[in-house]
Amino acid sequence: MIQNAGAMTRRQSLKTAAGFMILPAGLARGYAANQKLNLGIIGISGIGGVNARTFNKLGQNIAALCDVDSTVLDKRGAEYPAARKYTDFRKMIEKEKLDGVIVATPDHTHAYISVWAMKRGLNVYCQKPLTQTVEEARIVARVAAETKVVTQMGTQTSAEAQTLRTVELVQSGVLGEITEVHMSTDRPIWPQGFDRPAGEDPVPAHLDWDLWLGPAAARPFKDKWPAGHAVYDPARKNQFRSGPTVYHPLTWRGWIEFGSGALGDIAPHSMNVIFMALDLGAPSAVEVVETSGMRREMYPDWTHLRFDWAQRGIHPPLSVHWYDGQMPLPEQLQPPQPPPEPGAPPLKRGAGGMVWIGTKGSYPAGRGPFAGKGAQEPPPPPQRDWGREEVHKDWVTAIQAGKPAPCHFGYAGPFTEAYQLGNVALRAGHRIEWDALAFRVTNCREANQYLRREYRQGWDLKDIAG
Repeated sequence: MIQNAGAMTRRQSLKTAAGFMILPAGLARGYAANQKLNLGIIGISGIGGVNARTFNKLGQNIAALCDVDSTVLDKRGAEYPAARKYTDFRKMIEKEKLDGVIVATPDHTHAYISVWAMKRGLNVYCQKPLTQTVEEARIVARVAAETKVVTQMGTQTSAEAQTLRTVELVQSGVLGEITEVHMSTDRPIWPQGFDRPAGEDPVPAHLDWDLWLGPAAARPFKDKWPAGHAVYDPARKNQFRSGPTVYHPLTWRGWIEFGSGALGDIAPHSMNVIFMALDLGAPSAVEVVETSGMRREMYPDWTHLRFDWAQRGIHPPLSVHWYDGQMPLPEQLQPPQPPPEPGAPPLKRGAGGMVWIGTKGSYPAGRGPFAGKGAQEPPPPPQRDWGREEVHKDWVTAIQAGKPAPCHFGYAGPFTEAYQLGNVALRAGHRIEWDALAFRVTNCREANQYLRREYRQGWDLKDIAG
């Protein structure tokens, strides 16, 4: 068990882009302490609006706003009247004198926009998931190292107090060697597991559908799901909080062409805790344990995946189980009776939760093989000084200090590669075995096509990445 994760280990410092952390040799430019940054926000609906407000509260200058939806752009523009407004991020980056950009667009455009900005010397904060595909994760991490800009993937768990305390507890050794982790999420809260609705609707005048598609293949615009469709079924336990839209806004997450499903939405948060605590690289295999089934163009309604790591030096094999949707969980993972002390997270469908199982105990206590053996919580370990405050602020501080941010792309890229392998397994339909150094699935040749995507003409990532 790692005892001193506050400092970078020698093994970490030697990791390469073959599935592990890479760091730039030096940063591209320096900033004066507390220098106000000129920032451009790309994608300003939802979390993009949160990003704008957060950086504004941190005292940074929101210099430019970009969105393909003019209704959203005008609404957000009223909040920041001094910010110039753009529909095309490329024109914004070309015309504005920016220190950095925030990418809060649908998943399928994350890699292209991030690389475009990094190649022009801009610091980049990109919302999770960092990329939509495994290959894109590898490319983005490489470009970040080459350009030496300050990067950060937007996942709150990189600085959350609860996350850091959990990492401290696991690394204290009180649970012994971790052999299993189980995690559950309330996602999807948008439609998944359906076929594309027939027909076509007029593109609204306020939406630039071509720019919204970006690297994705052209397809007809569809506004809302047809009346009477199963999306509207009131008997569904996981009512779709995203509303009845088919693609825009928000409901793009369930589409293979645009999103990354439940896994891409929540794994960057929850699995980040595991990667931090156990110093993980790429899994050796991913198993599709059970699922409602892939559709041709959509991710499943519910899924149980298992990510496997072979023995890592002195550390035993590890299995990380992922549950999303409404499928029942194994009984042994439910809270013991009497329930654990207040604050212990549940683990059930429709709610987020995580259970760590080690050779000496579990957290929350009394789960897994320790069920019925009491629910005494482990003693809290000594608290470290992580030098982290909040994910947005940490990026700003890193730029001003000329140092890497905590969830820089050299870490987030390989981490994204690891969990996006789960979507490769889903699309392949069975277990995949992964060779990170060779960058290929070794037991299923057809699965390798899902490591990458086809880009629309004029939007090929490799053309701009070099």
